[in-house]
Amino acid sequence: MQKLMQYLKDVRSEMLKVSWPTWNELTGATVLVIILSIIMALFVFACDRSLGLLMKLLLQTT
Repeated sequence: MQKLMQYLKDVRSEMLKVSWPTWNELTGATVLVIILSIIMALFVFACDRSLGLLMKLLLQTT
């Protein structure tokens, strides 16, 4: 039980040292992640469609 109590004290001590982001930083980072995720999804979609079309054309000609 003593080890558990010491562990919890250490966790609390370390959590107080953490530099937490402000609300503005958090929302800005979240918006950035969402936008970049959408851009990457569109890029992968475009590559997939292009390669699929290319394969379809190549397979039709042979």
